[in-house]
Amino acid sequence: MTIFQKEAPILVTCPKGLPEYLQAELEALGFNDPEPLDAGVLVQGTIKDCMRLNLWVRTGHRVLFELKRFRAIDTDELYKAVYTIPWEDYIAKDGYFRVDASIRDTTVNDSRFAGLRVKDAVADYFVEKFDIRPDSGPETTGVCLFLHWRENRATLYLDTTGEPLPKRGYRKRPHTAPMQETLAAACVLAGEWPKIAAEGGHFIVPMCGSGTLAIEAALMALKGAPGLLRNNLAFMQFPGYTPGDWEAICNEAEDNENTDIKGRIIATDHDPEALEAAKDNARLAGIGDFIEFSLCDYLETEVPEGPGIVIFNPEYGERLGEIKELEEVYKGIGDFFKQKCGGKTGFIFTGSPILAKRVGLKTRRRRIFFNAKIECRLLEYELYAGTRKHKPSE
Repeated sequence: MTIFQKEAPILVTCPKGLPEYLQAELEALGFNDPEPLDAGVLVQGTIKDCMRLNLWVRTGHRVLFELKRFRAIDTDELYKAVYTIPWEDYIAKDGYFRVDASIRDTTVNDSRFAGLRVKDAVADYFVEKFDIRPDSGPETTGVCLFLHWRENRATLYLDTTGEPLPKRGYRKRPHTAPMQETLAAACVLAGEWPKIAAEGGHFIVPMCGSGTLAIEAALMALKGAPGLLRNNLAFMQFPGYTPGDWEAICNEAEDNENTDIKGRIIATDHDPEALEAAKDNARLAGIGDFIEFSLCDYLETEVPEGPGIVIFNPEYGERLGEIKELEEVYKGIGDFFKQKCGGKTGFIFTGSPILAKRVGLKTRRRRIFFNAKIECRLLEYELYAGTRKHKPSE
């Protein structure tokens, strides 16, 4: 049995606040009973399943295939457990590997030292058995290992991803403070956009910045796999990997794309440089023809008739002076919602509760997300067409 046929637990990691969206993704991909954790979702499968996950997952960061779960009270026990793994099955003798580690409440307080002990065990195994060892270092060009160690419980994974999944390959011009792709995808999914798109609804992004929200929405509407641009995934370095397997699932994904989008995807920004960056990124993602870009103030953004989503990702400032300057912007967004977006669902992504109050509308729902270490909210507004108040019939 090759490592591509072996079945084991698979941990798909994600930022806090995203497991429910990742869980729904894995269920849609056919995985049974995915188990949500604080910062990831656990399923069962093979390396070939990991390949499919690396192609399709929108809200995850890494796809980790479990190699060994063991007890380790110190780095000596860690070394001994790692040494027992038949490493020639996973790393070529003349290959290259790196080790990442996440540790907490252990007898060591430096994750780099824990990673070094894993490297030592792998290297010593090869020297002892083959009188040769693979190189190791910080690059993600070879096999990637990941150690998760809490108290006396440790798990060693094959990281089948390498460079994290948010690095889709299309954002060559990030512009100013861009939203990470996985976070953007979660915001789009929170608005139930795939269902709205299938029904012919619209997706409108004023203040589009470098275009990440619009691009992720277009990929979903097209049923396009977010990993299609990636050609540097870590599983490609495993012994026994054949490029034909990856090409086959990529070709299948491309054949199943839906190019008949019934609604419109509109992205605007008042900054010419931001808009050019967004256009370039959309072209690189292969969906430039499906997004309507316009240079204008957000108040001038076209909002077509019919159902849809209008989503803002405005600045939210960090200092009191900045927040004060942004108050009128948030009030203006509220006015824009009321005056132009009747019948739509409105969203604002912000890290400022103070500014959120300036919108002047009652939220239907608030979802907690994290932008890096900043706790943020995705605020949802139900925007009624006309007025909610009706006179009693005569």
